[in-house]
Amino acid sequence: MTDESRQPTVQQLLDLSGKTALITGASGYLGQALASGLAEAGARVIATSRDAARAATAAAALPDPHSVSHLGFVLDHQEPESIDECLEQITREAGSLDILVNNGHEGLANDWTDVTSEQFTRQLVNASGYFQLAREVRNLAVQQDRPASIILLGSMYGQVASYPDTYQGLVPASPVAYHALKGAIIHMTRHLAVYWAPDRIRVNCLSPGPFPPPRVSRELVGRLEGKSPMGRMGEPHELKGALLLLASDAGSYITGQNLVVDGGWTAW
Repeated sequence: MTDESRQPTVQQLLDLSGKTALITGASGYLGQALASGLAEAGARVIATSRDAARAATAAAALPDPHSVSHLGFVLDHQEPESIDECLEQITREAGSLDILVNNGHEGLANDWTDVTSEQFTRQLVNASGYFQLAREVRNLAVQQDRPASIILLGSMYGQVASYPDTYQGLVPASPVAYHALKGAIIHMTRHLAVYWAPDRIRVNCLSPGPFPPPRVSRELVGRLEGKSPMGRMGEPHELKGALLLLASDAGSYITGQNLVVDGGWTAW
């Protein structure tokens, strides 16, 4: 029988104070909200981008309730040398890592009608980069005898096909290489989770549904809304709660899972 008086409160479970979190693609549309959520919960955030200025700007824009001084570093997860250099810099300046959010993504506009073999292969390098970075963070945590939470960004399109009529006559179809990539990331999450669980490394996937950025045409947004049970698109801040569940001690018994935030899209 447990002593309830000794159990942590919800506030304590969700508190990231004293923890350091690395998020890739921190200057992107969703990356900004994810990074902000980590910072608001008290973590020291290392915001990365392929561009040094964007990384620095993203870090400087984050809330800092505990005066931990967020950092902005260059990282291209598709380049192994960049991963190594960034982890060395993190070790020097931050010492350790408790949370990794693999959010960065190199996009692709070509759909199944015209994507080349080279473009398809290049898209899948995103998965390789996610793995390489996750393994480096896992190795660092094991070396320091610390637990860690690793979160990979998937997508509802890693689980379901897109509706052809949503895009037809308006824009290219949702890229087939993107669907292949996100499906791979979701299953890689499960694989790494079972192998790394004995090391106290949790690995989970966060899969957003429709979160179109402002540049997407109103007509396309309207078509997407017609496919959603909730009848609307997601707002970036609506990913924060799911991210904090996976990143914090509130999710300490959660690993190998794919948490979908899609307004009910995949429930059809």
